[in-house]
Amino acid sequence: MKTTVMMIAALMLGSLLTNGAYAESKVGYVDMQKAVQATSSGKKAKSDLEAEFNKRKKELDKKKADIEKMGQDLEKKKAVLSEEVLNKKQMELQEEMMKFQKVVGENQLEIQKKEKELTLPILEKMKKIIEKVAQEKQFSIVLERTEQNVLFAQKESDLTDDVIKAFEAQK
Repeated sequence: MKTTVMMIAALMLGSLLTNGAYAESKVGYVDMQKAVQATSSGKKAKSDLEAEFNKRKKELDKKKADIEKMGQDLEKKKAVLSEEVLNKKQMELQEEMMKFQKVVGENQLEIQKKEKELTLPILEKMKKIIEKVAQEKQFSIVLERTEQNVLFAQKESDLTDDVIKAFEAQK
């Protein structure tokens, strides 16, 4: 999707350049990740997300330790257990490991969902702020700065700090 957006932006920019409108057009960019992380709302979202992550990590670390202990106990008793009992214990250990992996995957999805839930309102507000700042500063196009899509731009094209200030001022 970002590639498509970049292609459209490049075509629009090319059109502006070929139509002689370059002198009238200004292209800017915003580092959205930096902007979101620099706002008080972004910092709170990050803090909330880290708290949730750490809580879940603590629970998962305990489950992992229990499974490791189960494996170590099985390894110690391996020589004295009958083949049938050993196979049964190994199957139980594998089942526990599979359950653990499933829980880890579910937790990752839940953390991603929580991150989206926390950042979506910030991003929506940020987009409105970007539009306002771009209009005030008479920018025709504003791109999102990432390593893949803005390789070079003059410092004057960077609206990130202006967007952060405007976001924080609009409490």
